[in-house]
Amino acid sequence: MREFSLPALYEVPADGNLTDLIRRNAALHPEVAVIARKRAGDWEDVTAAAFLEEVRTAAKGLLAAGVRAGDRVVLMSRTRYEWTLLDFAIWSAGAITVPVYETSSPEQIAWILSDSGAVACLLETEAHSGALESVRDGLPELSHVWQIDPSPAGPGALAELAAAGAGITDAEVDTRSSVADADSPATIVYTSGTTGRPKGCVLTHRSFFAECGNVVERLGPLFRTGEASVLLFLPVAHVFGRLVQVAAVMAPIKLGHVSDVKTLTDELASFRPTLLLGVPRVFEKVYNAARAQASAGGKGRIFDKAADTAIAYSRALEHPSGPSLALRLRHRVFDRLVYGKLRGVLGGRATHAISGGAPLGERLGHFYRGIGFTVLEGYGLSESCAATAFNPSDRPKIGTVGQPLPGSTIRIADDGEVLLHGEHLFTGYWNNEQATSEALADGWFRTGDLGSLDAEGYLSLTGRKKEILVTAGGKNVAPAVIEDRIRAHALVAECMVVGDGRPFIGALLTVDAEFLPRWASGHGKEGLSHPELLADPELLAELQGAVDHGNAAVSKAESVRKFRVLPTQFSEDSGHVTPSLKLRRNVVAKDFADEIESLYER
Repeated sequence: MREFSLPALYEVPADGNLTDLIRRNAALHPEVAVIARKRAGDWEDVTAAAFLEEVRTAAKGLLAAGVRAGDRVVLMSRTRYEWTLLDFAIWSAGAITVPVYETSSPEQIAWILSDSGAVACLLETEAHSGALESVRDGLPELSHVWQIDPSPAGPGALAELAAAGAGITDAEVDTRSSVADADSPATIVYTSGTTGRPKGCVLTHRSFFAECGNVVERLGPLFRTGEASVLLFLPVAHVFGRLVQVAAVMAPIKLGHVSDVKTLTDELASFRPTLLLGVPRVFEKVYNAARAQASAGGKGRIFDKAADTAIAYSRALEHPSGPSLALRLRHRVFDRLVYGKLRGVLGGRATHAISGGAPLGERLGHFYRGIGFTVLEGYGLSESCAATAFNPSDRPKIGTVGQPLPGSTIRIADDGEVLLHGEHLFTGYWNNEQATSEALADGWFRTGDLGSLDAEGYLSLTGRKKEILVTAGGKNVAPAVIEDRIRAHALVAECMVVGDGRPFIGALLTVDAEFLPRWASGHGKEGLSHPELLADPELLAELQGAVDHGNAAVSKAESVRKFRVLPTQFSEDSGHVTPSLKLRRNVVAKDFADEIESLYER
């Protein structure tokens, strides 16, 4: 199939904007807890009426500071309650939010503030203030800076805005809130980019209405007001995190924030969400940690049998006859012994998760559905306001990224590129007409991704158009297929396939720093240094097993013949991955050119 679309389930308001959502919630559900925030270590509910009042108070401060309709205001912070509060306050002031990752360098901060022409900035910490101050001389349009965290210099952004806006009335805020319509820009999201300067994707209020409205309607039972809740731990500076935020407010369902993923397990246990949204690495780590813990306790074989049963059970659900009696009985036993504990790690109440950013892998997808926790894979980009395809909860098809967002169309071009059309798409790149014209043609967005549609309109991705490798023998190789399978191994942190213009395909691997000590302890190698572990024959044999598993998915010409283990991990700080954890392939290839060359030495 070359093209597939679904009818819209949600109609975008003709003359509204996103601030209508919080006023509607306060009018219809004033006492419903729409957000929970952490205070003194405990979760505290915030009602719809209270949230609206706090948003108005912050917006008054922005108006008092001279922020005008259409101005750009930068928001730089970890995921926290104040992020959502200030995002809606910026919109209530008629302004445009420009999110910046809290891990951004001074150079990146300077570029985004300069390119967007931001007049004000809300940032989180003293460190962020210092980073901004180091480049502020080059930002003549920036007139106001507030720090969210209190400091010796001030009580914090919310208190300062409240004091400054004391003379502004609710009516003045409501008047300003109504200035923007559905086609006004709501945000400029700068793509982290794997090469070159980040580009600012202009997303309108219409983009978010079309995106979040159709997601909420299509996944209706997962967004039931008064019953459902979601814990947001993704960066809200990323468009996927923003989808979670706006969709939760639109439903509305209770929204919680986690600033530090290291505390995620504890926060899941205390918040107990009914819905999770994450990236595949999170679900891979939960599985790998559970398996390692079982092995350390002498129950590795039981866990593996339980995993095989869960996968078989999930696969059987796709057949008309369903699981056999023997399989159902085996599944029931392991549900008491293993699956219930795993669901407990995920908070105990969640039955579904939405995953994006990279493929989860079919085996892991079946494993999670088999334990009673279905991971619905989706696909999207900043330019598509997050999800442009996702698996419906009532008809998931594991191994695909689902059907198009209702109200949109997916088309497969003659060369296999995925093209998109719909109200959720961005309107262009800020101050970059050339890039806009290259990406958009007759209302269709060129994603740069390669894929195919099955007879029911489910999309499967095969790789990036620009990342296709062509070996010396003329074989086209899509790296993502084999990389994702290799990376699924507990020991592997990252994998990058190489071989463009070379006689065969090779790979660079990094080892997971968190899992390596567990592996060493379980194999009697605690005394070995890090370099000795990376050169250990037993560890290399396990990594070869991971490569063999990846090779099983491709032809011989596409398989990895040799690999090298790198002494460090790819990270955002090292410049090897973007804030959304995508590989900067050109940077990796440059920094590890010698290691790549060694793969092809005779």
